[in-house]
Amino acid sequence: MRTANASMTAIPDLDAARDAAASLLKALGVDTDSESLRDTPARMARAYAELFSPRPFELTTFPNDEGYDELVLVRSIPLRSVCEHHLLPFTGVAHVGYLPGERIVGLSKLARVVEHFACRPQVQERLTKQIADHLGERLDPRGVGVVIEADHTCMTLRGVQSPGSRTITSTLLGLLRDDARSRAEFLTLARP
Repeated sequence: MRTANASMTAIPDLDAARDAAASLLKALGVDTDSESLRDTPARMARAYAELFSPRPFELTTFPNDEGYDELVLVRSIPLRSVCEHHLLPFTGVAHVGYLPGERIVGLSKLARVVEHFACRPQVQERLTKQIADHLGERLDPRGVGVVIEADHTCMTLRGVQSPGSRTITSTLLGLLRDDARSRAEFLTLARP
């Protein structure tokens, strides 16, 4: 089985990232000569490398021997990503559910899929769809639902400076999109 990490090909060049961070800070007028700021460019490089590096995993699935056909939902999966427009963090939770078909998935893998797609510069809309599409393609369920609720520091710390605003996105596939009762059940249970 292919690992979900197969699409990640670039290995971070921490030395180049450190030098670039130092240049950025200098260009912004931040003096990094003091003892407390001297290692900041290297810390920035390591921090971004960590934010952009998901842990490898395989989407472990099992036969649905019991023929379970009701909703499986994991709520409030912690989420952290970085806005691709400003490279500022956004954090929140993902609610991920599916209606099983022939196979079921190890529950921890739902959180791993969220982490995998969140570990890169992102926009929340794409992230929501990537998680749902990946589960739909790999699991072949009767339906998939993903709702993400996140706070974006690019909105709260700069620009409009709107603290307390929260962005909610959803992607529904299969029966969770097409069947009104299944859709309503998912959206009701996904509410915190």
